[in-house]
Amino acid sequence: MTIKLTLMLTRSSSWAYPTTVLSLYGFFANCRVAEPFLTPYLIGPHKNISGEVLNNYLFPIWTYSYLAFLFPVFLLTDFLRYKPLIVVQGLFLVTNYILLCFAPGLPAMTFLQVNYAVVTSTEVAYFSYIYSVIPVEHYQRATGYLRSAMLVGYTFGASLGQVLVSLAGMNYFYINTITLGIVSMAFLISFWLPMPQRSMFFKVKKDAAVHLQSQQEAHRPEEPVMDKDGAGAGSEKMEHNVNSGWCSRENVATAVHLLWQSFRESYSSRHVIYWSLWWALATSGYVQVFNYIQLMWDHIEPSATSSIYNGGVEAVCSLVTWAVWGELALGLFSAVGAGAVFLMALTSSIWACYAGYVLFKSCYMLLITITTFQIAANLSMECYALTFGINTFIALSLQTIITATVVDEAALGLDIVTQFIIYGSYYAVISVLFLTRGTYTAYVNHHSHPEQKKAKEPTEVIFAERF
Repeated sequence: MTIKLTLMLTRSSSWAYPTTVLSLYGFFANCRVAEPFLTPYLIGPHKNISGEVLNNYLFPIWTYSYLAFLFPVFLLTDFLRYKPLIVVQGLFLVTNYILLCFAPGLPAMTFLQVNYAVVTSTEVAYFSYIYSVIPVEHYQRATGYLRSAMLVGYTFGASLGQVLVSLAGMNYFYINTITLGIVSMAFLISFWLPMPQRSMFFKVKKDAAVHLQSQQEAHRPEEPVMDKDGAGAGSEKMEHNVNSGWCSRENVATAVHLLWQSFRESYSSRHVIYWSLWWALATSGYVQVFNYIQLMWDHIEPSATSSIYNGGVEAVCSLVTWAVWGELALGLFSAVGAGAVFLMALTSSIWACYAGYVLFKSCYMLLITITTFQIAANLSMECYALTFGINTFIALSLQTIITATVVDEAALGLDIVTQFIIYGSYYAVISVLFLTRGTYTAYVNHHSHPEQKKAKEPTEVIFAERF
């Protein structure tokens, strides 16, 4: 009894410590007080970069760099076992605000976009880390804490920034220096994280043998039980292969095999493909709107001559919670998002534009939470991590195509209003696709026989996480 109690206490503390430390990191890393005021700072006297240069030259560099880094960083994150990439993210966050505070000139801001692409590409390590150091039964609870820490950090940072700008009249430079101090705390906290002893795909020692053996047994028909010597010989052979070196050909081959198996398992379900398609399409449009919304706000009401409330708007977006029914919601809320983007593009009122942005971002955040849940509920952790990486890569590829065609000065180089009209049209197409699919699914489910309904997956009521 004493031994059992000791083991339970050990398991509890083993998940509480890394979850607490990583939540603290998530809070400080996302508490970027200056982020809602990035465009006014770059356009203002400190950097003196024109809106056209930001729109058609500088911001597209981040998109291209992010795409180049994403997949190699995804594999490197698993290979190095997560913690080093979290430390790297903290370091590049610090570098990001050092450049913003102290580096003059367009070349420095160009390098800043590449630097920030490293920050965003390493975000995958934040959630992947915790799944490698805590027991499976604590996954859901730990994920809730980590998401809460990120959201609270972002909301607090945006709110503090708005207070400092509106009430204290603080200069944007000093807001960036405050943010530099906060993200420096995140960098220091990252060193407190314990080093994981395993990864998902680059298995260490006996882990790879056990994982491969379990997968092979799950996918092959029953065979006569081998004698003890035969089983031992097979096990020894596997163990010899995985012990022959961390970067050995055998380990790389094992990782490739596990990646392929996870890929096949993930996308063999039409349910997962459907939700992943929305994830990729909607995320590419969302990131594009998020990247350029401050330019739209500055176009409607220039920050040099008006009071701005960017931080307050971002804080409100973070606090909105929703509830929704099933697959049809993807089309309905995509339509609402399209309308919100058209409102932002066509209005001359900054308050109407703010309202449109709150509506758009809230819809996206609600549905991406539901989509993540729907996908994760049907997959193992390895498959979910791979699906997350692939969906993000597809989304970023689509975003890169949009940027290269619509935004980049080497192509169309359109003005900010025309860009947002195109983004609204993009979401209108998504809404038509998913409304059609959702309506068809609802019709089929309604007219199915009771026996067929039981065989189908039920439509679930999913609620967004509340704080």
